[in-house]
Amino acid sequence: MTHPLAVAGILVEMHMDHQSLMAAMLHDVIEDTGITKTAIKNQFGNTVADLVDGVSKLNKITFSSRAEAQAENFQKMAMAMAKDLRVILVKIADRLHNMRTLEVLTPDKRRRIARETLDIYAPIANRLGMNNVRIEFEDLGFAALYPMRAQRINAAVRQIRGNRKEIVSQIQTSLEACLEREGLPGRTIGREKHLYSIYEKMRIKRKSFSDIMDVYAFRIIVDSVDTCYRVLGAVHNLYKPVPGRFKDYIAIPKANGYQSLHTTLFGMHGVPIEIQIRTEEMEAMANNGIASHWLYKSSDDLPTNAHLRAREWVSGLLEMQKHAGNSLEFIEHVKIDLFPDEIYVFTPKGTILELPAGSTAVDFAYAVHTDVGNACVACRISRRLAPLSEPLQSGQTVEIITAPGTQPNPAWLSFVKTGKARSNIRHYLKNQRHSESVALGRRLLNKALASFGAQLDEVPQRHIEAVLLQTNLQSVDDLLEDIGLGNRMSYMIAKRLATNAERGRRESERTGKEAGSLAIRGSEGIVMNFAKCCHPIPGDPIVGHISSGRGMVIHTDDCNNIADVRDNQEKCLEVSWDPEVEGEFSVELRVELENQRGIIATLATTITGAEANIEKISTVERDARLSIVNLSINVKNRVHLARVMKRVRALLPVSSVSRVKSRRVRKTIKNPIGALSHT
Repeated sequence: MTHPLAVAGILVEMHMDHQSLMAAMLHDVIEDTGITKTAIKNQFGNTVADLVDGVSKLNKITFSSRAEAQAENFQKMAMAMAKDLRVILVKIADRLHNMRTLEVLTPDKRRRIARETLDIYAPIANRLGMNNVRIEFEDLGFAALYPMRAQRINAAVRQIRGNRKEIVSQIQTSLEACLEREGLPGRTIGREKHLYSIYEKMRIKRKSFSDIMDVYAFRIIVDSVDTCYRVLGAVHNLYKPVPGRFKDYIAIPKANGYQSLHTTLFGMHGVPIEIQIRTEEMEAMANNGIASHWLYKSSDDLPTNAHLRAREWVSGLLEMQKHAGNSLEFIEHVKIDLFPDEIYVFTPKGTILELPAGSTAVDFAYAVHTDVGNACVACRISRRLAPLSEPLQSGQTVEIITAPGTQPNPAWLSFVKTGKARSNIRHYLKNQRHSESVALGRRLLNKALASFGAQLDEVPQRHIEAVLLQTNLQSVDDLLEDIGLGNRMSYMIAKRLATNAERGRRESERTGKEAGSLAIRGSEGIVMNFAKCCHPIPGDPIVGHISSGRGMVIHTDDCNNIADVRDNQEKCLEVSWDPEVEGEFSVELRVELENQRGIIATLATTITGAEANIEKISTVERDARLSIVNLSINVKNRVHLARVMKRVRALLPVSSVSRVKSRRVRKTIKNPIGALSHT
């Protein structure tokens, strides 16, 4: 009984309503007893039953790992939070009491719970503006995770506090005298840094303990916003401000609703003084955050700023949850989204958007709207064209340039910062990959069925259902996707589907190959790749290599890397270029030339003059007179390549030009969306 009562006690300190207290006392009932949600609903009403159910873990499902179980539980709680924000407050109070009583657990359990608290619950408390709870989470988590470090820092803080008493008292007296002189009502309090923030600053900023503790911090609490700015002017007159260290969170509040003026001053003897100036209401908001909604709530009150911001955050969580592939991916996006450092940027119309530090124009585009992110092609940062990957700075105005028919680029995943952008890009690419895999699978299966004198549309439904049953798949699309990704062989599936298999097999044996070859258009998308070892281009004899999970990789017919499987019908497929083939294809050239000043520039101009694009260029000196230039260029076909080579060969310093046809590949690297490219 002690735990539920203690949780209710924590919520009483937050001034929560009676339904939250009832849920706190009942929060373990569904999980730990045989009593159902319906029984709670009948006795205590729908609201309390929903709150208890939202906090209860999913204990009826078996998970493959503890991480998956924790992620699923958090996902369930996020769904409940969307209906009622009090779910997260009951959960935070539950976790706070667990953290206060950690010492009874085994060391490994203590560390696991502390790590989870620091990774998820402390950032959530910060996001909800509950500063007092966040500090307690961080200090208790730090002491459980790194007991020796916590003890050492605590001892050092106590020692330095005793040594600094006199100077702190002097600064506080001078600040109070300044306010009295100017006739400004307010109280001044010294601000203590908590242990975990000291440790994090030492670790991340690589500063010594003395560097961090050299700063003296004070908070001035006044009666109105107008007085805040007047106090700021007064303290700037008293001590010189440090340039670039002033932040106005009253005009532009933080994402969690936090408001305050921050400034740093050069105090007496050059001592740095950090000062926060805020009103009594801002002080209560900073300490209690979303809980202050219930603290100040009356029947005719509208929700507070913190409450509205918390609702926005939860609706963002729900959007991410819809797009996440599974619970572990969802929790990864949430962790990214909980980073406390923010920047504030403007839309062209002057609306302010908060984004995590290091965010790019792509993050901004997705923050405006998912469709804007998906159609984004370029951006203007403070009216100048800039790369999409450039990190944004506070105060910049960002304009997104969109174009119809465009789609997210997989490369964006390497630089986006927000969970919303990451989850939307992954969701789009997964859907794109699915549809492309199905289309390729259909083409491969129809080609294989042609050997048996059939087409997929002509196969009786009962044959299809029998194959789906054998392969344990739900639909024809799932089967086609598996074929397109190379997880199942089209020939084997066609063999099962075709009614005239015997006739087809005899026909296949007689001709020695399957009927027709698959036409490559060059616009198949991410499930069809062109090998980086032999760089096939339209006009080259080609072969398609199918490998599990990778879709189809197109090689030249004589490529060394597929020599071992070239005659294996299940691994390699006869393919040819479509007469209407489109796009640009990468090819490698080796140019031997005399060392001359400006020759690389001349070479580049000649190639671009032949309408070819240079991807990469590298030079190796063979001897004092000759150099070898390795080029990777984009061409349309063999005729285009021949034209480029003819122009390069015409340059006087060039002694030879040759195409690099095949290199032995030893490994493959998986890209962020699962398609493979050879290296």
